[in-house]
Amino acid sequence: MRLNNKNKAGYFRFLSTLVFIISVFGATAFLLEYFIYDYLGSMQYLLIIVPVVTVLIFYWRGRQIFEYDSDGEALNFKNSNVVLFLNKSLSDEFPKYKLLAYDIINIFILKRLYITINSKKGNIVLKYDISYLTRKELNDLKISLSKVIRNNKEQKREDIS
Repeated sequence: MRLNNKNKAGYFRFLSTLVFIISVFGATAFLLEYFIYDYLGSMQYLLIIVPVVTVLIFYWRGRQIFEYDSDGEALNFKNSNVVLFLNKSLSDEFPKYKLLAYDIINIFILKRLYITINSKKGNIVLKYDISYLTRKELNDLKISLSKVIRNNKEQKREDIS
């Protein structure tokens, strides 16, 4: 099964540009209000707090582009960012039989996928940002990973007997 949200890259670029513009306008409005106008009184700090919170939420949600491919004998995971200066992408590929477990953490605005794989060094946990996946894409990902884990357990039982 293949899953990716690359087709939404334009939307994510627009969103990151909008967040940047909101932060610039908020900072400019705050500076003008603080040094020149003073109409809002103590409410002027909202002009800086709201943009900062918006930028932090966008940053904490993580990488926007997620790609998953389970066709063939290997699992491929890619996670990348559309913002150029935050472009630290992850790319992992490993055989399906190494997958031990997965866990999806859903905390209000954040979603993370934790993959546990078997390695020569022991069990390794890989982390991916999946905050920007739709509910359908998330359910398809769960079904595919559960199927791989179920097949691995059946294969281990056959190997033992």
